Amino acid sequence: MKAFKLPLLFVLISLAGCGKPVPPEKAAYVGEWQEKTMYLLITQDGSVTYKRLKAGSTTSVAGPLKAFNGSDFEVGVGPMATTFVVSKAPYLDGNVWKMVVDGQELTRTAN
Repeated sequence: MKAFKLPLLFVLISLAGCGKPVPPEKAAYVGEWQEKTMYLLITQDGSVTYKRLKAGSTTSVAGPLKAFNGSDFEVGVGPMATTFVVSKAPYLDGNVWKMVVDGQELTRTAN
C-alpha cells in the first residue's frame, strides 16, 4: 500500500501547480476566507485550500482551480473534483468582504 501512495502523492503534488489562474472578473474571490468551522484560501495562481469541521469530522481539500460556473467554482484534477456552491458571491458588508460558500458565510481575513 505504501508503494502506491508515494507515486500518487507525487502526481497530486505535480498537478497542484496546474490550476487555472483566477480570471480578472473573479478577482474578488482571491484571499483567505474564514468563519469558526470553515477555512478557504484561493490564490491568484489558482491554488485552493479548504478545511471544514462539521458534526465532529473534518473535511479538507487542496488542489488546483479547474473552472468557475457562474458564482460556483470547481477544484481538483480530472474526475477527482469538488464543486463549491457559492450562493452569495464576494460582496462588501460595510468595510468587510463576505461570501457565502456551501451555506456558510465567510469573511475575508487576508488578501
